[in-house]
Amino acid sequence: MAKAASKNAKIKDIKASAEAKNWTKVIKPVRSAKTGAYSFKEAIIHKDKVKDYLSGK
Repeated sequence: MAKAASKNAKIKDIKASAEAKNWTKVIKPVRSAKTGAYSFKEAIIHKDKVKDYLSGK
């Protein structure tokens, strides 16, 4: 028989999932100076800093 999950483990998972919702995956196109072709940079950023990342600050 499997062990039941403890109450503390369930609370920890809920807190971790709530914190994970504050992060966003951002894909930014970057143009090469030599060829003019686009490449893409991916980053996982806090949702409050997405506009700063995309503007290049």
